[in-house]
Amino acid sequence: MDKEFSEKLIKLNRVAKVVKGGRRFSFSALVVVGDRNGRVGYGYGKANDVSEAIRKGVERAKRGMIEVPRQKQTIPHRVEGRFKSANVLLKPAAPGTGIIAGGPVRAVLEVGGINDVLSKSMGSQNAVNIVKAVFQGLSELMQAREVAQNRGKTLKDMWG
Repeated sequence: MDKEFSEKLIKLNRVAKVVKGGRRFSFSALVVVGDRNGRVGYGYGKANDVSEAIRKGVERAKRGMIEVPRQKQTIPHRVEGRFKSANVLLKPAAPGTGIIAGGPVRAVLEVGGINDVLSKSMGSQNAVNIVKAVFQGLSELMQAREVAQNRGKTLKDMWG
């Protein structure tokens, strides 16, 4: 099961707690896990050593995976994800465009198996909030067939 997932470390942070004897260091890791075929999840792990923090993050990411609807190698429609003050705009792109995105957004889309997309990240530059905004946007995506079914119509009735 582990072989089919690809993992990407987005942010590794060293935090210090000041105690009587000096500073005590621990690590936090933000990790994204996906099967490069439409399933993706993120996890945040904290521990006293780097490898343990990453392992915890990967474990949490596998637990909270979502299914991303795709059309060929892109997303079905334009969507905007918001979390706190982080806004991420995702737009479908023509085949061969590639992932036009920076940092955390690129990592999420790569492991999710989305190869052609345009994005713009606005507001907060906090990696955790950007990742959460991307996931909020991806969870709002719908296939045309799904929308037609919800409205009780056929695809032909909706699109002509």
